[in-house]
Amino acid sequence: MLDSTREKIRQKYTQAEIGRYMGVAQQTVWQWFSFGVPPKQVIPLCQLMKWEVTPHEIRPDIYPNPTDGLPCGNKCMANESLAVNNENHP
Repeated sequence: MLDSTREKIRQKYTQAEIGRYMGVAQQTVWQWFSFGVPPKQVIPLCQLMKWEVTPHEIRPDIYPNPTDGLPCGNKCMANESLAVNNENHP
């Protein structure tokens, strides 16, 4: 996970808040931020963030494509965004 992704999450929730939502201790969330979010926690964390952070941003090793793991509505929006970005950068 990039520092910018960590910061995006931190701006919205504290580690304690994430822990309460996920049913784990704050220290566990600290470990995720330091060493990587476990695969089974990636989607729930994205759901907590209302998909403002994608599975690809959290674990690109598991979700190599930018739209991997996204619900259909979010995939469609992400694909449109990628198309626009690709048109601007030949």
